[in-house]
Amino acid sequence: MSLPNGFLDELRTRVTLSSIVGRKVTWDMRKSNMAKGDFWAPCPFHQEKSASFHVDDRKGFYYCFGCHAKGDAVTFVKESENLGFMEAVEILAREAGMQMPARDPKAAERADRRTQLQQVMDEAVKFFRLQLKTSAGAEARAYLSQKRRLSEAAWDRWDIGWAPSSRHALKDALAAKGVAPDLMVASGLIAKGDDGSLYDRFRARIIFPIRDPRGRPISLGGRSLDPNAQAKYLNGPETELFDKGRSLFNHSPAREAAGKGKPLIVAEGYMDVIALSEAGFTAAIAPLGTAVTDEQLRMIWRIADEPIIALDGDNAGLKAAQRVIDLALPLLEAGKALRFAILPGGMDPDDLIKAQGAPAMQAVLDQARPMVQLLWQRETEGRVFDSPERRAALDKTLRGHLARIADPSIRSHYAEEMKRLRLELFGTGQARPFQPGPFRPRGGKFAPPGGALATTRSSLLAQAQGAVEESLREAVILATLILHPALIHRFESALERLDLTEADHDHLRHLILTGADCADLHARIRDTAPAALDALLQRPHVAIAPPVRNREDDDLAALCLAEELAKLEARRGARREIEDAMEDFEGLPDEGLTWRLTKAAEARHRSEHGAARDSSDLGEDRTALSRHLQSLIDSQVWVKKNR
Repeated sequence: MSLPNGFLDELRTRVTLSSIVGRKVTWDMRKSNMAKGDFWAPCPFHQEKSASFHVDDRKGFYYCFGCHAKGDAVTFVKESENLGFMEAVEILAREAGMQMPARDPKAAERADRRTQLQQVMDEAVKFFRLQLKTSAGAEARAYLSQKRRLSEAAWDRWDIGWAPSSRHALKDALAAKGVAPDLMVASGLIAKGDDGSLYDRFRARIIFPIRDPRGRPISLGGRSLDPNAQAKYLNGPETELFDKGRSLFNHSPAREAAGKGKPLIVAEGYMDVIALSEAGFTAAIAPLGTAVTDEQLRMIWRIADEPIIALDGDNAGLKAAQRVIDLALPLLEAGKALRFAILPGGMDPDDLIKAQGAPAMQAVLDQARPMVQLLWQRETEGRVFDSPERRAALDKTLRGHLARIADPSIRSHYAEEMKRLRLELFGTGQARPFQPGPFRPRGGKFAPPGGALATTRSSLLAQAQGAVEESLREAVILATLILHPALIHRFESALERLDLTEADHDHLRHLILTGADCADLHARIRDTAPAALDALLQRPHVAIAPPVRNREDDDLAALCLAEELAKLEARRGARREIEDAMEDFEGLPDEGLTWRLTKAAEARHRSEHGAARDSSDLGEDRTALSRHLQSLIDSQVWVKKNR
């Protein structure tokens, strides 16, 4: 079976090589520079302890300096899984959400057609470049050199051209080259009228070629010089080559520049990108005539982890920034962020660079703000919060934004920043602390006489609890999974969601999750993180834990894991209840609050002390413990419930 031309390019663009390779290796964190897409690990293709296997995420290639294995994502899946080429492509296509081409002879025909369309585009770019140098392009040359201050060398670097005002100039030129009419129309360069006549789509416009990630022209953008033109900018239509929602202007050069350390800048249009690049900001890209799409945002993040969105300082630019924020919130993940550079006085990057030079643009980029600040600005700027109802409405809006963030760690950090900003806005005396959890109805309207009931204030939930016990439970959970790796997949989702209290614990969790299929996980972690592993296993509470002392009994380990996860979730759930209720303790808490705290305390008491009674003597009552803990496993009590 043959694949359509460009299918593999699209596939490689959609998948991240490090995420594919990361399932088979443990990254050397001391040698890797993840921010730059630079990863090192022991080679998965030959036995070694040193990290000689290199993955370059931006280029999408790996190379081993030991055994000289090299290739891309398809090659890695093929070699590591011992699969055929097409099987490897199918696996990656499923992960990337791409439909595999039909296995029929027409695939080859479609591939040939894409090649033909590519040739048509090449001919059009050459034609328009030539027209810019003729007398017909005099007005365009004056515009580029005088108003845009671009040199002829810059025209050549960007392959800028000129489309004559004639309705048939390009059509006739392509026909002279032997291009069939159906290919002209399919390329998007030639339009077909209702009467069947063919005419040039681009007329009296400066032409900017749009290229794919490999630098091949796939469409054109045209800028009219007529102030009365219905559309100042015109892009080619979507074709077999061009999908504007999956394309970026200046993609290939920007990716290369970002790989060399240049900050990735997302601008609004062709001239902004060209002005930025010519001023030294060579890692500049732009969407193509539409707001940024989710697929474009993922493409941008594959180029750089923290791109800067550079937008005009006018209302349209600010609205565009807010649209990007709404798009990005559900897609955020650790290490992937956005910063926003809002230009002064309604200027765009081209205006600012021409007026004040590259240093002024650099100053704006240096002051780029994190996304959370623009989100806060949108919800608070120009508004007055002089009543409890208005402040409550703000809280509800912010909680709605937080709920859209899928990554729990990022959601937590956003909530903390919202609390800080809220405190700055209202001060300690004007508003109660913002709580990131969802609103929950209260049980009653009035507080009982004398304030909170004595049972509320004396409950286990209201008593101060340190982090020592939680850290010990985390340690037992991690040690159990390291010594019983067969259980990792069973408890994987619970482990991923855990909010760990120590950096070493987080590092060990990463090693456990990435080494789930390793035959000897304990030895692998011993080689990778010996200090963290020793500190874990030498803790007395861990050393005496039943699953640590009984390394051959996976059933016992599963029961103990379920118990530890249930107790940890119960304790943290109790703490969350207290934090959520603190605002009510500032005044007179109502009966509903008192009842809620009392019931939560009882639930936690049952979770912790009921299990403890059953497991006080493991040797004497193993059957009772097994029954109790099996019920915990069956109900998956360690899974975080919706609150």
